[in-house]
Amino acid sequence: MNSTNFTQTFLLFVALAFFGCGEKPAPSPNGTAPAPEQREWIQLFNGKNLDGWDVKIAGYDLNDNYQNTFTVSDGMIKVGYDGYKAFEQRYGHLFYKQPFSHYRLRVEYRFVGEQAPGGEGWALRNSGAMLHGQSAASMTKYQDFPISIEAQFLGGDGVNERHTSNLCTPGTNVVINGKLETNHCIESTSKTYHGDQWVTAEFLVLGDSLIQHILDGKVVMEYSKPQIGDGAVNNHDPAVKIDGKPLTSGTISLQSESHPIHFRKVELLDLSGEQR
Repeated sequence: MNSTNFTQTFLLFVALAFFGCGEKPAPSPNGTAPAPEQREWIQLFNGKNLDGWDVKIAGYDLNDNYQNTFTVSDGMIKVGYDGYKAFEQRYGHLFYKQPFSHYRLRVEYRFVGEQAPGGEGWALRNSGAMLHGQSAASMTKYQDFPISIEAQFLGGDGVNERHTSNLCTPGTNVVINGKLETNHCIESTSKTYHGDQWVTAEFLVLGDSLIQHILDGKVVMEYSKPQIGDGAVNNHDPAVKIDGKPLTSGTISLQSESHPIHFRKVELLDLSGEQR
């Protein structure tokens, strides 16, 4: 079997194991890691506090949680703006400190309340989970977004169709259908989720080989070869933005983009033992 066919077979093996299609696979033949279905989910959010996470808000030092943008109560991470007189492009991110390369991520979120005063129109019911990102410590004080792959969350406005689990690319590019995609945001094929309902978003991330966004058991976005490049990130350190560099691993972070949002579950299945 050539290397291309082996990679395709492995990716199919992983997809079948994760999404319940076909029979369960046998344990890893090298004995170094349990089969995917035997692994335990890691709770990145412990339901009590922000232990294990870093806060970075544009214009503020690392772990300066301006006006308590990120808090925990009622078993949820809450992103809120009660202390803001105006949002003023204070884009924030809550970073899990440990980076990952091969994993399945599950996030449960809901949009609530009203957008902060001064929030951009496009940021209405807008947030996201950043994948393969730079570390919080490597961001400059005034940097707006981490160089990363954004799995964009959008809530419905009650009237119009509005897809979620879209793809945005701050300081990055990806390959879709064999073509390097340089558009900043690309819509998924998801349905619209109106109101304050809870949405469960899942992501299959296999280094730079394959990334899938999954909702209701369906793949709504798929791409490969994430890499540093293009724009849509401001005030970054040029030494960090090495265009063309493959993104094979990185941080996971949750966004603050001016609309209140709650996260009640952030969990991960580590697949690093299965990488090839």
